[in-house]
Amino acid sequence: MQQLINNPNVISGGPNILSTPIEYLKGVGPVRADLLKKELEIHTFSDLLEHFPLRHIDKTIVGLIKDIRPDTDTIQVAGTLLFSEIVGAGRSKRLVAQVRDRSGILELTWFQGISWVTKLLEPGTTYLIFGKTSFFNGKPQIVHPEIEVFVPAVAGGKPHLEPVYPSTEKLKARGLNGRQLAKLTAQLFQQIRSSDIPENIPEAILQKYQLTSRATAFRQMHFPANPDEFKKALDRLKFEEFFMVQVRMNLVRLRRHRYSKGVAFEKVGELFNQFFHHYLPFSLTGAQKRVIKEIRNDTGHGRQMNRLLQGDVGSGKTIVALMSMLLAADNGFQSCFMAPTEILVQQHHAGLQKLLKDLPVKVALLTGSTKAARRKEILEGLLDGSIQIVVGTHAVIEERVKFSRLGLVVIDEQHRFGVEQRARLWEKADIPPHVLVMTATPIPRTLAMTAFGDLDYSVMDELPPGRQPILTVHRNEMARASVYDFVRSEIDKGRQAYFIYPLIEESNKVNYEDLLQGYEQVKSFFPEPKFRISMVHGKMPAEQKETNMQRFVTGDTQVMVSTTVIEVGVDVPNATVMVIESAEKFGLSQLHQLRGRVGRGSEKSFCILLTGSKASKEALERIQIMTQTQDGFVVAEKDLAMRGPGEIEGTRQSGALNTRVASIVHDRDWLEKAKIEAEELVAEDLTLELAKNLMLRQYLSLREGKTAWSRIS
Repeated sequence: MQQLINNPNVISGGPNILSTPIEYLKGVGPVRADLLKKELEIHTFSDLLEHFPLRHIDKTIVGLIKDIRPDTDTIQVAGTLLFSEIVGAGRSKRLVAQVRDRSGILELTWFQGISWVTKLLEPGTTYLIFGKTSFFNGKPQIVHPEIEVFVPAVAGGKPHLEPVYPSTEKLKARGLNGRQLAKLTAQLFQQIRSSDIPENIPEAILQKYQLTSRATAFRQMHFPANPDEFKKALDRLKFEEFFMVQVRMNLVRLRRHRYSKGVAFEKVGELFNQFFHHYLPFSLTGAQKRVIKEIRNDTGHGRQMNRLLQGDVGSGKTIVALMSMLLAADNGFQSCFMAPTEILVQQHHAGLQKLLKDLPVKVALLTGSTKAARRKEILEGLLDGSIQIVVGTHAVIEERVKFSRLGLVVIDEQHRFGVEQRARLWEKADIPPHVLVMTATPIPRTLAMTAFGDLDYSVMDELPPGRQPILTVHRNEMARASVYDFVRSEIDKGRQAYFIYPLIEESNKVNYEDLLQGYEQVKSFFPEPKFRISMVHGKMPAEQKETNMQRFVTGDTQVMVSTTVIEVGVDVPNATVMVIESAEKFGLSQLHQLRGRVGRGSEKSFCILLTGSKASKEALERIQIMTQTQDGFVVAEKDLAMRGPGEIEGTRQSGALNTRVASIVHDRDWLEKAKIEAEELVAEDLTLELAKNLMLRQYLSLREGKTAWSRIS
C-alpha cells in the first residue's frame, strides 16, 4: 500500500476530479458506492479524502497478552487462533474466540458482524489484534477487536503507520472494513495529483506558522511516514478549519458595516444626560461604561449596529439597554424591548417605569394578555410616535404593530427567539433599526469568537457594587433535615426561598425525587397557614403559572417549588436561599443560571446543592466547580471543557462549529492565531481580489453550497 501512495507516476483526472462521484473510484462501483453514501455520507472523491482515520497503528509495536492489566486501555497483540465458536441464540448470540501468544491466552468476543468475522478466522493462523481491553471472570478479553492476518514488520525498516478508518457493521458485512477503506483511500491517491488539491491559505501565512501545503497535509493525514508527519498535517488542517470560519465571519461582519445602512444617533441629548447625572441608581461599572461607549460609537455612524451583549447574571445589562434606548429617544427614534416570557416582560416594564418616572419618556407594556382597549391605545401611540419605548413579548412582532420611527431593537435572552421572529422586528422600519441582543448565559470567549464572529461582541464581566456574593455549598440528601431547618431560619427573618427539582413526574429509569413528591415534602416541613407555598412547572397552564410566579414575586408566598422554568426571568430581591434537589442531574450552565435567581438584593444569599448518594464522578466534579467559583465565564469554560461546544444551549449556530479535526476546547492556540490572521486579511482585502488571496476566494466560492452559515440576526 505504501508503494502505491509514494508512486510518482500518478495520473490526474483533471481539475474537478475531487467532485467525481465515488462509484468511479477503482474498486468501488455502483453497489459499494450506494453503501458508502448511505452509511458514511461519502458521495465524491472529496468526501473520501476528508474521511480521516480514527488513528494509526504502528505495526512495529506489538505487546504481550500478559501485559494486559485492569488499567490498560487499548493494546495491540499478535496471537495464534486456537478456536472460535458461536455461543447462544437470538439477542444473546455471540462469537467467541481465543488466541495465544508466548505469554498467555486472550479471549475475543463479537456480538455483531458475526458472519463476516467467522469467514475471516482460521485456526492456527496468527492475527494482529487491536482493541479496548476488559476483564471477564478474571480473564482478559477484547470485545469487537480489529483483527487481520499478522504480517511482521521488516526488521530495521521504517515504521508502518497504518490508518484505521471508522466504518459500520453493514459496511463490514459487505467487505468494507477499516482496512478496505484504507485501500480505497490509497487508490484515490493513485488517481489524483497534488495539483488536484489546490492551496487555499496565502503563502505568507503558511510560512509564518511553518504550515505544510494542503496537498501534503491530506496525504500525510492518511498515510504518514512517522508521527511527526501526522502532527504537521493535523496542525495544518486545524488552522485551516478555524481560518475559514473566521474569514467567512469577518467578511459577513465587515460587509455589513460597509453596506448595511442604519439610522444615525447623532447626539447625546437631554434624556440621556439627565438620567446619567440625576437618576442613575448606582455608579456604572467600568464594563458598563465601556459597552455604552461601544454602542454610542456603533449607532452614530449611519450603519446598522448588530451587537451581542453578554454579561453574567446581575452584571447590569438592563441599565445599558435603558441608556441605549434613551440615546435613541434623544435622536427622535423609538425602541422596542423584547423578552421571552410575560413575567420577565412585566418585570422589565416595572423596572423601566420606576427608573424613568421623573423623565418625560412614555413606556408601554404589550403582551398577549393586554386588554383590547389598552392594546388599541398602544398601537396608536406607537404609530403616532408618542410612545418612545415598548416592552413586550412576541406580541410586538405581530403585523398590526407599526412604529412611527423605530430606531433600536433590544432582545433579552436572544436564544429564546427564532431567527425569523427576530427578523420580523427590524422589518418594521424603512431603514433597519440598530439591534442589541443580550444573554445572561456566559459564553466561553473561544466559543463566542467562533459561533458569533459575525456580530460585534461585548462582554460585561464586572458586577455592580453592593452585590452580595452567593455562598454555594454541597450537601448529601441525608442532610436534608438540617438544610430545611436552615431555610426555615431564613424565612423566619422575612426572606423567601426556592426549591428546584429536575423532573415533573416519576421516572422508572432514574431514582430522583420528582416535583410533586417534592412539593408534598416541602409542605410537610413548611405547613400552612404559617407558611405559604407556590408551585410552578412547564405543564401547568400558562395563566396559572404566571399567577403563581406573581404571588412569589409580590411576597404573597414565601416558598417557590419549581422546575427550571424559573431559570430566566424571576427577579425577587427578597429571595435569599435556593435549594437545588438532585443537583447531579443538572449541567453546569444551568446550575449557574439557577443560582443567579438569588443574591439579587442586599442580603447574604445561599445556594444549596443537594445530591443523591450515587452521584457520578463527573456530576460531583460539576458540583465542586459550582462551590469554588461564582464567575459565570469560569463556569462556562469548565462546561465547555467537560461537555464540548455542541451541547451549550443557545450558542451553536449551524455551520459555525462544523469542524472535522479542530477542537475549540483543545486547540485554542490555533483558533487565536487563525482569528488574528483572518481579521488582518479581510481588513486589508474585503473583496478578496488581491492576487495572493485569489485561491482563498475560489475555495470559499466552491464551498459556499456545502456549509450552512447562519447569523443571529
